Amino acid sequence: MIKPDGLSGNYTERIKAAILDSGFHIVKETEVQLDAEKASLFYAEHSGRSFFESLIKYITSGPILAMVLERPDAIAQWRTLIGPTDARKAKISHPNSIRAMCGLDSEKNCVHGSDSLESAAREIAFFFGDSDSETVEHDEL
Repeated sequence: MIKPDGLSGNYTERIKAAILDSGFHIVKETEVQLDAEKASLFYAEHSGRSFFESLIKYITSGPILAMVLERPDAIAQWRTLIGPTDARKAKISHPNSIRAMCGLDSEKNCVHGSDSLESAAREIAFFFGDSDSETVEHDEL
């Protein structure tokens, strides 16, 4: 997912170029504006955390671009490409990562990536409603 700051900062084409240059295929994409209810569902695992309200406010501040990416070992490769959650750290430790390119901090970090096959299946179903997303294979994210 490209988060609101990535879209509003006009990083979409640079992020897509990095995705394609890293061997991914963009299988599907959709631009959506999440409301607070949908955003709360998407980030339900963080609902008890201190940053939850701020996260919901941020993710609903503008449209996001959800994508299904495909390549061998997609989840691990995507997590490497996007870099550490905190963009400030990414700028130092992973200067060629997407978050180093366009992120600001641990909240406004430009992109999201599934952290497991289960998360990928849930997130694909969330955005695309695919009945077959329950069987996400090792090469899809």
